[in-house]
Amino acid sequence: MDIYTKRSAWKVSMVIIGLLIMVVVMIYTSYLAEQLKVGERNKVQLLAKAQEDVAKDPENLDRDVTMSFEIIEANNTVPIIVVTNNNDLDWRNFPEGTTEADIRRDLAKLKESGMQPVVYKGVGYEQLIYFKPSRLLTMITYFPIVMLLLLAVFMAFGYFMISSSRKAEQNRVWVGMAKETAHQLGTPISAIVAWIEHLRTISEDNQESLEVLDELTDDVGRLELIADRFSKIGSSPKLEKQNIYEALESTKNYMQRRASRRVQFDFPSQNGSPLYADINSHLFNWVIENLLRNALDAMDGKGVISAHVEETPDQIVIDISDTGKGIPASKQKTVFQPGFTTKKRGWGLGLSLAKRIIENYHQGKIYVKKSEPNVGTTFTIKLPRH
Repeated sequence: MDIYTKRSAWKVSMVIIGLLIMVVVMIYTSYLAEQLKVGERNKVQLLAKAQEDVAKDPENLDRDVTMSFEIIEANNTVPIIVVTNNNDLDWRNFPEGTTEADIRRDLAKLKESGMQPVVYKGVGYEQLIYFKPSRLLTMITYFPIVMLLLLAVFMAFGYFMISSSRKAEQNRVWVGMAKETAHQLGTPISAIVAWIEHLRTISEDNQESLEVLDELTDDVGRLELIADRFSKIGSSPKLEKQNIYEALESTKNYMQRRASRRVQFDFPSQNGSPLYADINSHLFNWVIENLLRNALDAMDGKGVISAHVEETPDQIVIDISDTGKGIPASKQKTVFQPGFTTKKRGWGLGLSLAKRIIENYHQGKIYVKKSEPNVGTTFTIKLPRH
């Protein structure tokens, strides 16, 4: 299991744990709300009995109705609506400024919800008591939703901060590694150049040795190019107007000489009019090299690598395709992540650096356009036109 599979599994686990916590909270909150609702109905029923007790024998002034009055006065949280025989209304515990029209609308909603009123029987009359949920019951009912929203905001903010911090740290690591690599390459390259010049001086009469030294000079030049590419990572490279067809052709020629004869390269010719973009040729060619090298690795020495160039009013679109193994759909979003690789050898930095070069330095975009297992892969590069 690679690092990105582990990360995906960790994310899924965290989501599942979060959902389980929310389910437990909602079940427990629903239980509390139901118990509180039953308690409020019991309170209203007790209120009705207290009113019945006060009204049942109004002529007996010696009766002790203190407790009944205390019960009536203690009800200051549950909003109640009393409906008389004449359809008159009386209400308590509603916000100040509530009108009778407001009360009748609330009463209609309570009746539509199927609420069974509490019956209050006085001497020769009967009244119905409807009641709304108290503020406490309403808050408990909506508590899971509020908690879910706050948790979602917190998790999104936390994920954004951690992700940004991790990416910044990764960028510092890759930039540091690239510059240190360029620095370490500089000393042996300079020494090799000096030794080549020395050998060239003492081998002026040996044509075979001079040919070998010419090849070594080409290889040292290649090393200098690689060191220059690494040194530009993390800095602001200079962009110049370049013909895209020429840049693709030069990189194709370099890679074709090092590829199997069974690999065909189908690149656009330069017979048409040139197509210009502002690029850094060293870094842009590095990106194309990475894509071609990955394509060669995916084809196992046999297949077709093709390039297609289109232009829009404001962009140049380059498609690099191969007929290799393809990339599974589950991996297509992680191929540009630092450290991701399907090879036994390699650091998994090629496509990560390619994405940085295209998107950060050239203000373009690179992505997997399409890929099918055992069919092939197409990468797309979009660059602003000159």
